[in-house]
Amino acid sequence: MYSEKVLDHFKNPRNQGVIDNADAVGQEGNPVCGDIMKIYLKIKDDKIDDIKFETLGCAAAISVSSALTEMAKGKTLAEAMAMTKDEVVEYLGGLPAVKVHCSMLGVDALHSAIKSYQENK
Repeated sequence: MYSEKVLDHFKNPRNQGVIDNADAVGQEGNPVCGDIMKIYLKIKDDKIDDIKFETLGCAAAISVSSALTEMAKGKTLAEAMAMTKDEVVEYLGGLPAVKVHCSMLGVDALHSAIKSYQENK
């Protein structure tokens, strides 16, 4: 059902936690499935210097959050805004069709954090 990479990110999540004094925070949730993803950003020179996540959800949601943070770290804000759910799914080696919505929450939370940062700076 899940790829080895999805299972690895679920069992060994990267960048899980909170950034105190984050430059931006984005949160997205899905009331139907109950998943909630929160992304914290530290930004330096218009790049994502540090990124952490808190996710309440299924294995796919946690894996997506972990993979997304790995993919986004070090990117410029413009590069991170251009990230898509398809890129995250491909990076993980695929997700079951019923779990692809989880990847959208992660991307939406990242984009929400970036927009918040840009509006408040």
